[in-house]
Amino acid sequence: MLEHRSRKLSGRELSIEALQKAIGYQFRDKELLERSVTHPSFFQKRSHSIGHRQHNQRLEFLGDAILSAILAEQLLKLMPLEREGVLSQARSALSRGTHLAELARKLGLGSYIRMSTSEEHQGGRTRDSILEDVLEAIIGAIYLDSDWETVRKIILPWYGNIQGHLANFIHQEQNPKGSLQELVQPIFGNNALIYAVTAESGPAHEKNFQVEVSVAGQRVGMGEGSSKKEAEEEAARVALLNWNQIEFAEN
Repeated sequence: MLEHRSRKLSGRELSIEALQKAIGYQFRDKELLERSVTHPSFFQKRSHSIGHRQHNQRLEFLGDAILSAILAEQLLKLMPLEREGVLSQARSALSRGTHLAELARKLGLGSYIRMSTSEEHQGGRTRDSILEDVLEAIIGAIYLDSDWETVRKIILPWYGNIQGHLANFIHQEQNPKGSLQELVQPIFGNNALIYAVTAESGPAHEKNFQVEVSVAGQRVGMGEGSSKKEAEEEAARVALLNWNQIEFAEN
């Protein structure tokens, strides 16, 4: 009688299994998944032939387009009365780099990325841009391994309560100055947020204003509009859009 012995999985195979569990999809072609988490730096100082140096940049390109289309389709269903401009802004908010990086962190993708030792030592596993790229590459890989409906069903649950994200976006769109104040006040106090007109042009009936908004003396946004109010609101929107990338000087 032949004794059945199960083959012990290698560390890399165990890692792939754990990654598939994390993203909620089992790949038929495991090489696609491996490629999606392979940063270009992985091939530095490695003797791979050109044909086998398949990192994740092409999959990232595809995944970016797939994600954009899926979000556009979902927003048409969730926001049936909104104009194109608002839909476009909502999609941008949901596909923003910092948002995608945060989704990647929730999925724990950083620990699965293949990269060079030097890149890892420079904080590559936690860098927003790398996490964003890996998430988009995985989306591209899932699409190539399955179909449109499958990738849509996998991606949307990553966002959790997408209506909640949209509610935050709509609040910021309708009241950007109030939303910015809500962010600033707990950290910097009541008087840290200042709007200032930096330029004014055009005839009286067709004025154009440029406004900058600063927090604790540091400029965080610029906006233009046909009135001071409109320019201030646009400056606040820019500040909200870039808030997570702003580095405030230490006092």
